[in-house]
Amino acid sequence: MQLLTLVDFSETTPRVLDTASELAEALSAKLLVMHAVAPDPEFVGFDVGPASMQQNAHRDLSWEESQLKQIVDDLAAAGHDVAPLLVQGPIVEKVVAEAKHLRVDYIVIGSHGHGALYHMLMGSITQGVLREAPCPVVVVPPPGRGA
Repeated sequence: MQLLTLVDFSETTPRVLDTASELAEALSAKLLVMHAVAPDPEFVGFDVGPASMQQNAHRDLSWEESQLKQIVDDLAAAGHDVAPLLVQGPIVEKVVAEAKHLRVDYIVIGSHGHGALYHMLMGSITQGVLREAPCPVVVVPPPGRGA
């Protein structure tokens, strides 16, 4: 059994990891901890601008890699069977594709608790995953909401 856990390093991430850890323990499941980053501007055909912008993008990716590694190391130290997944591209599409490819049993994802106007204008990754997921999705509320 496998759980795909999406992390974005926000204030919701610790709750998402706690929930995923509890589920993994209860189900004797492997944890796949996934972080999705935006597509590389050069890859999608945009002019990336000055070299400083490229350096910032590489620095951000390096920071995200180190954060993901720390999470995976902490979960492994706590006795979990865990693997990292760092993917690049449109988040909903990547989550759904990886869930299908890896045949995961559950997806664990956080909600940021934005209102209807925000979702109408910006969309929602959680809603997109809920609509497209090939398996059950566990949605973890943001801190201060629900238990």
